[in-house]
Amino acid sequence: MAIINKLSIHQFRNLNTQFITPCKGINLFISDNAQGKTNLIEAIYYLGHNRSFKTKNLKDIINFESKLFQLSAEVDKNKIKLEKSKIKTSVIINQQKVGNASKLSRLLPIQIITPDKGFIVNGTPKNKRSYLDWGVFHVKPETIKTFKAYNKILKNINSLLSKNQTNELDFWFLELAKFSAVINKSRLDYLQQLKETLFSNKVKILDTLIDSKEQFNYVFSSGWPKEVDALNENNIYQYLQKNTALLLRIKYLNYGSHKANINFTFDNRNECFFSRGEQKTLSIIFWLTQVVLLINLGIKPIVLIDDLSSELDNTKVNIILQYLKILKVQTFITDISHNLTTIKHINPTIFKINQGEITLQK
Repeated sequence: MAIINKLSIHQFRNLNTQFITPCKGINLFISDNAQGKTNLIEAIYYLGHNRSFKTKNLKDIINFESKLFQLSAEVDKNKIKLEKSKIKTSVIINQQKVGNASKLSRLLPIQIITPDKGFIVNGTPKNKRSYLDWGVFHVKPETIKTFKAYNKILKNINSLLSKNQTNELDFWFLELAKFSAVINKSRLDYLQQLKETLFSNKVKILDTLIDSKEQFNYVFSSGWPKEVDALNENNIYQYLQKNTALLLRIKYLNYGSHKANINFTFDNRNECFFSRGEQKTLSIIFWLTQVVLLINLGIKPIVLIDDLSSELDNTKVNIILQYLKILKVQTFITDISHNLTTIKHINPTIFKINQGEITLQK
């Protein structure tokens, strides 16, 4: 179970040196636009992932008057700290430096719902893989090694293909086939667990968000052509061997686990025909199902929701808030203050953000 008992922020975008003590339940951050609400969500996300969901450029994040930013938190009984400058990253857990940022994610599992990261429904394949593999990692932490190995092998193969070098290709094809089959099975198993969770009683309250959950479906696409058995490493290897000449011509591997996707349907419609509101509602159902699955496995993630009420009516906002309260997960929500009437009935701890300064509302 992950609970942030204290969060300290130093020179992160417009958030200068300050700290907050959030409650264990729902924390609401209100302000006018462009005051720092999304920056707060981004800071918490960064602390758990060692990266932003908005940008890869550090210069966009570090306060222009500073050379670095620093984030730290007391999470359950652990103290974590992330300090980053343009030339150095330092991750410290319980006063010990660590080189593997995945340890941060284990201590601070974070599920984020924000338009800035994009919805998973009708999102890009890369964004879909990001959310999918987030779940796979927390259900089976050992898969992180498999993903790292796959990416390293893929890089080697693409390097050989770009240089038209064939002498080592066969070895790396064998290695890639082995790791790809493991990744495909892990992703399929996880999505099956998600579907079982979606139709369980613990997710029943979300039925009221859409006409029928039975009409909501998602199908995994492995990233390999349909004729390839993506769970069979020998079949993957044979495909690579058979198409070596083609791959040498195009200079990179255009199929594989790095091209995987999830295809969503609802009411016999493909996701590209969903309205913006349907995309957000169905994305939230998917994300919250991920949260419930982890809770069932004894892992309580922290939920971040930026701009909750945009494109959702008050009834749906109320259902989502009530459900989060039932789940008893620590939640950080941003919203503009005109929607307070809908939110106040769940008795959140309310913070006000004004020009980057966060204050507790009494």
